[in-house]
Amino acid sequence: MAAPTQPDSAIGGSARKRDGAALLTGRAVFVDDHQPTGMLHAQVVRSTVAHGRILSVDTAAAEAAPGVRLVLTGRRAAESAGPVPYFIDPAARGGNRTDIRCLQVDEVVYVGQPVAAVVAETRRQALDAAALVAVEYEVLPHVLDAEEAMLPDAPRLYPEWPGNVVMHNRYGTGDTDAALAAADVVVSGELRIGRSTTSPIEPRGYLASWNAAEGKLTVHASCQNPHQMRWMLATSLGLDEGDIRIVTAKVGGSFGLKMQGHPEETLVALLSILTGAPVKWIEDRRETLMAGARQQVHRFTVGAMADGRIVALVDDIVADVGALTAQAGWAMPNMSATTLPSGYLVPDCRIGLDIVVTNKPPVNAARGFGKDAAHFVMERAVDIVAHELGLDPAEVRRRNFIPADRFPHRTSTGLNIDSGDFVGLLDKVLDEVGYAGIRARQGGLRHRGRYLGVGLGFELTPESSDSPGTFVSGFDTTTVRMSVTGMVTVLTGVTSPGGGNDTGIAQIVATELGVPMEWVELVQGDTDRCPNGFGNFSGRSMVVGGGSATLAARDVRDKLALLGSRMLDVPVDRVEVADGVVRVVDDHSRALAVPDVARALLTRAFAVADGIEPVLESTRAYKPGNIDHVPDEFGRIQPYPTYSSSLHAAVVDVDVETGKVVLLDYVMAHDCGTMINPALVEGQARGAVAMGLGSALSEQLVFGEDGTLLSDRFKTYLLPRAGDVPELRMVHQVTPSPFTMHGNKGAGEAGVGGAQAAVANAVEDALAALGVRVRGVPLTPPAVLALIDEAAAR
Repeated sequence: MAAPTQPDSAIGGSARKRDGAALLTGRAVFVDDHQPTGMLHAQVVRSTVAHGRILSVDTAAAEAAPGVRLVLTGRRAAESAGPVPYFIDPAARGGNRTDIRCLQVDEVVYVGQPVAAVVAETRRQALDAAALVAVEYEVLPHVLDAEEAMLPDAPRLYPEWPGNVVMHNRYGTGDTDAALAAADVVVSGELRIGRSTTSPIEPRGYLASWNAAEGKLTVHASCQNPHQMRWMLATSLGLDEGDIRIVTAKVGGSFGLKMQGHPEETLVALLSILTGAPVKWIEDRRETLMAGARQQVHRFTVGAMADGRIVALVDDIVADVGALTAQAGWAMPNMSATTLPSGYLVPDCRIGLDIVVTNKPPVNAARGFGKDAAHFVMERAVDIVAHELGLDPAEVRRRNFIPADRFPHRTSTGLNIDSGDFVGLLDKVLDEVGYAGIRARQGGLRHRGRYLGVGLGFELTPESSDSPGTFVSGFDTTTVRMSVTGMVTVLTGVTSPGGGNDTGIAQIVATELGVPMEWVELVQGDTDRCPNGFGNFSGRSMVVGGGSATLAARDVRDKLALLGSRMLDVPVDRVEVADGVVRVVDDHSRALAVPDVARALLTRAFAVADGIEPVLESTRAYKPGNIDHVPDEFGRIQPYPTYSSSLHAAVVDVDVETGKVVLLDYVMAHDCGTMINPALVEGQARGAVAMGLGSALSEQLVFGEDGTLLSDRFKTYLLPRAGDVPELRMVHQVTPSPFTMHGNKGAGEAGVGGAQAAVANAVEDALAALGVRVRGVPLTPPAVLALIDEAAAR
C-alpha cells in the first residue's frame, strides 16, 4: 500500500510562498510605496575626500533653494542626537572603537561619508539643493590598503588609536610547529579575496514620522532587526523605547546589509523630529554599492602526510574593513578565523587575524558573514595539497573529512559541529556531476585546445549565532493566538528579507495546531505588535522562529485537546487535533470543529471549560541546544547551535585566448537537516550560489587612488546575468541536528564560499597543464590572462 501523500502545507511540504502572488503582480508594499500626507524627502551630502578635516559647511545656497525645509550639518545634528550605538561593539571584544555619528562633525575618513543632509518637498529638489552645499576640507593623508595601513608611519584614521588595527586575535590549539616538522609535505600560499558587495534589489530606505503632540516616532524601514533599530534610535535620540514604533513589511533582499547600525537610520528620524513632518530617504544604487564585504588576504601553510591527511594549518589573515561602522560588518573576519579548519579533521591549527581600518567605505554585514572566506581558503589549500602529492582532490577530501560517527565534534578553533555526513555529500556530488567521466574526457579535450576543468568546494556553515553581550542572539519569541472562529494569528520576533520564512513558520503552526494553513496569518516586523525578537540574520529564522512558534502552538493545541476531551467525554490522551477538528483518535466519527471548541472556551468558561484558563494564546521563547558561553581551558566558547553543510562541483571551460571562464555545469549537495519547506531551502541556496559565482568571476568594488568608488553602478560592478549562470542542480541530504526542535539547521548562508572555491579550483584544474596557480578571486578575464602569462614566464 502506498504511503499517503503529504500535503504541501505540512512540515516538509513545498508550500508556495504566501506573498508570492502579491510580489509577482506588483501589489506588495515596500517602504517607498508609503506616501503619507505632507511627506518630505531627504538627501545626504557626502564627503568628496577620503580623509580630511571639515573646515566649514556653507548651507546658505541650499537653504535658499526651492522647496527646501531644512539643511542639517553635523555640528547641529550632534546637539540633538548622540552617537549611533554599535550592533557589536569592538570594545566588548577588546578592540578599538570610535563614536559613530549620523553626520560627521570634524573629520571624514572615506569618500561618501555623510556630512550634511537636505530636506525638501520633492526628491528632485532635495537632490538639487544637496549639490549646493559647499564643504571645505583640509585634505589629510589617506591609506587604501590594509597591509600598508598596518605600517608604523601609515596615516591614522582615528588619532586616539595606537594604529589602524581594530583588533588582533589568535585562534586554534595544538603544536603546529611540531606537526609541520613531522609532515611529509608542507605547502604555502597567499590568497586574496576581492572586495564585493550584496546588491539587494531594494536598497535601504527609511520613512520617519514624528508626532509632536504625542511625542511618538514611527519609522517604516527596510531592515532586518526592527526591535534592535528601536533600541538604537531610543539610545541615540534620547527617546523612550515605548515611544518608537518600527514597521518592516516587505523587504526586497537584505543579505546582511540591512542589519542595524547605519548612520542614516538615526539621521532620517532626526530630520523628521526637526521638521515636524514625515521624512523619507531611499538609498540610490551608487550609495548601496559603497557597502563592501569580504576583502581579505590570507597567507597560509599546510602540512600533510604522504597519504593526503592534513595534520597542520597555519593561516595569517589581514582583513580590510574600511572605516569603522556601528553595523555588524566589521566583526565578520572573526568568523573567517573561527570557521577554519571547516569540516576537516585537522588536529593542529594556528590562525592569526588582524582586522584593519582603511580610508574606504565600511564593510557591512554580508551573506556568509566571513565564513565564506574560510571555505575559500581551506578548499584551495586542500587542492594544493592534492596537487603536491599527485592525488585526486576528491580523494584528499574524503581522507580528511570528519567521520560521520565523530559528531558532535569540537574543532581546533572551538566550534562544536553538531552533525553531518560530509563523505555522503561528496559521493552525491561526484555521482551527479559525472566526475569520473569529466576526468576521462579532459586529456583528449586539451589536445584539441579546449581547457575543461572541474572543481570541488566543501562548505561548513555555522548558523543561528548567539554572541554574548550583543543583539546577535540565539533565541527568539513567538505568540500564537486563536480567535473564536478558529483563525490563528502568529506574531513572531523574526523577520523575512523576502526568502519566505513566514511561509515555513505558518506551515509549522498549521501542522502543530492541526488546522489548514489558510487559517494562519503571520505578522512580522512590527515592534508594537510582535514580541521582542531579534529579526533576521545567520540563518536563524526557521531554527528559533520555527522553534518558538512550535512551543506556542503546542500550548494552544493542548488547551484545545483538553476542552475537546471534555466535550467528547473521553480522556484527553484519546483525542487529537487534526484536519481542523478535535476528534477521538480511534473513532474519527466523533469529532468537533476547532472553531466550535475555541468558541466554547470563551462562551462556556464556567461550564464545560471550568478550571481551564479561557485564553487561546501563548507566547514562548525557544533556545536551541549546543550554545555554550563558558570558556573552555583554551578560552574558547561555542556560539552556534547548528552547522549546515554543502558540497559544490563546478565545471568550467576556459578560453586561454581571452581569459573568459564559462560555467558549463554546477551541482550542489546540501544538508540543512530537516527541511521545513524544501522549495524555500532551494531558493535560498540558489541565491547564495549565484552570489558566490558573482564574487568568484566578475564582482569587485574598485577604488581610485583618491578613494573614490569607481565601480558605482551595474555597468562597472558586474553582477552575473541569467546567461552567465547554468542551471544550478541540487541534491539534498538530511542529517538532522540533535539540538533543534525539528532537527533543522540554518539554510540562509550556505553557498557563497562553496561557489567561490569550486570555481577557483575548476579554473586551476582547467589550466593545470599550463602551470597556472589561482591566488584569489574574482577571476575576471584580465586576471585569468595574467595568471596564464605568469605561468608561462615561470
